[in-house]
Amino acid sequence: MSLSDLQIETPRLILRLPTRADYEPWAAFVADEEATRHIGGTQARSPAWRSLAAMLGSWHLQGFAMFSVIEKATGRWVGRVGPWQPEEWPGTEVGWSIAREAWGRGYAPEAAAASIDWAFDHLGWDEVIHTIAPENTNSKAVADKLGSTFLRMGELPEPHHGKPVEIWGQTRAQWRARKAAAP
Repeated sequence: MSLSDLQIETPRLILRLPTRADYEPWAAFVADEEATRHIGGTQARSPAWRSLAAMLGSWHLQGFAMFSVIEKATGRWVGRVGPWQPEEWPGTEVGWSIAREAWGRGYAPEAAAASIDWAFDHLGWDEVIHTIAPENTNSKAVADKLGSTFLRMGELPEPHHGKPVEIWGQTRAQWRARKAAAP
């Protein structure tokens, strides 16, 4: 299967590689001050283009990156979720960023759970982490729903160096045990 064919479906979402068609909703998302408050702040259109291109480039350089999250019912781009580990990152992360108009629908944990399965099954990761701004209570709630726990404080590399983050996570064994115990 080629990267362009990679697609994961959940009950309400499609996770696929970013495409050029995602640029407009991506740019609107990263221009939203509230939606980007905990992930580095807003971006103008030119940096938004570069961040989309970097995400797609990471797929080709590393074989993974965040997926574009598409709402099945509407075909609308609603966020980016998935594995992420740029240079000097504090671990093998599965992260999430959902467009504000889709908040409160449970899309972040739904897409993140599918991404964690994929990271463990296809990338062979032994652990997933989530880097979360200390004041980001919504992301902590998502991490908790996924069964992740606070592991330690850490820092991200440039351009975010010096800003503390909470590192939440769990091992593959913990993830699988939790799923096996689920009703």
